[in-house]
Amino acid sequence: MGSDTVWVCVGEHLSESPVRVFGTTTAQLRMSAEWMHSIGVDTVALEATGVYWVAAYEIYEQYGLRPILINSHAIRSFNGMKKSDFIDCQWIQLLHTFGILQPAVRAEANMIELRAYMRQRKTLTEQCSEHIQRMQKALTLMNVRLDQAVTDITGVTGMRIMRAILEGERDPARLAALRDRGCAKSESEITEALTGHWRDEQLFVLKQTIELWDFCQKLMRECDDHIEALMGTLPVRACPDKKAPQSKRRKNQVSFDGRFLLHERLGVDLVAIKGLDVLTILTVISESGMDLSRFPTEKHYVSWLGLAPGTRKSGHRVLSARSRRTTNRAATALRLAAQSLLKSDSELGAFGRTLRARTGAEKAITAVAAKLARRIYLSMQTGRVCEDRGASYHDQQHHERHLASLHKRARRLGMQLVPLQPCA
Repeated sequence: MGSDTVWVCVGEHLSESPVRVFGTTTAQLRMSAEWMHSIGVDTVALEATGVYWVAAYEIYEQYGLRPILINSHAIRSFNGMKKSDFIDCQWIQLLHTFGILQPAVRAEANMIELRAYMRQRKTLTEQCSEHIQRMQKALTLMNVRLDQAVTDITGVTGMRIMRAILEGERDPARLAALRDRGCAKSESEITEALTGHWRDEQLFVLKQTIELWDFCQKLMRECDDHIEALMGTLPVRACPDKKAPQSKRRKNQVSFDGRFLLHERLGVDLVAIKGLDVLTILTVISESGMDLSRFPTEKHYVSWLGLAPGTRKSGHRVLSARSRRTTNRAATALRLAAQSLLKSDSELGAFGRTLRARTGAEKAITAVAAKLARRIYLSMQTGRVCEDRGASYHDQQHHERHLASLHKRARRLGMQLVPLQPCA
């Protein structure tokens, strides 16, 4: 698959010219599908190249050609010849004939639609973050230290103050009186932080930046509406209690009750797993799909995410155990969740802190993310939530393992461990 040509190779017994070249327009792709269907082709292997394969994959599915997607890394070790499209298509056809090629994981059609919404929503979230930074810069250049007065300048208090500034209010005391009653700082503290010198060009920048931020927030709500409508079309697998306690909505979270909707459609409350929220779960299922039975075990699932240790060995000696580099968005979401878990009083948090002290933060975050992936897999396959047993459980297990290791070393030295008697 290329940007302007598609090279197709079939068996030599099917056609006198087994290699043909087609264009990438819809008409040309349909022509290639009709040609393969007419000569008896029943399955097609496509090499993944950018996003050019997506349209061909879907068209070949419509013609019943049972396409499979393969990674170029899967055929790199087989092909020792020079690289060219003419040779590649013949080589892929030969390997596919013998059943050597392993198909890549592709989510269900409705999850592909959800994936597009989630990726667009993430892009909008990143743009909102850029606009917030520009708001802070404009305020700082006028020495209006709103970032010192409130924790989040886009919160209730922050947005009230900035909108009042754009309406012409300059009195710090009146601006501080707009604080929400839940704000941690007092009016006098906020008044001191809002005393600045005003510049017309920075007020203009602040005005346009807030308009851009409002527009991105509007587009995010439209994404949420499409996500909610799509999730509503999925079959119901469970009937959760609607009176479950609702937690306070966090920043950038979806605008609907995502926990209830996910529990109803997935059949298990994944939000109950410590460290996971609605956005993380939506990102994971949009990338990997809801049907995880395509992965034989949780180890295959973790390996597909790129969170498993590497297997570079030579002569029974491990050369490198570093996990492979990946751009998997589900793995990135799990790593972010793992990073927040390292500060929590949970079993995975205690595990991550212990590992971080020994191997460093990067490997600890990857290991905790892998454990989160295992819990997601097991929960969705069994229908039971993997409960967190607390930091004390991990600490007790770690103490018992350490004590058993000491007993084993003492026996090897012909000694015996004796606990100290408590002082009277």
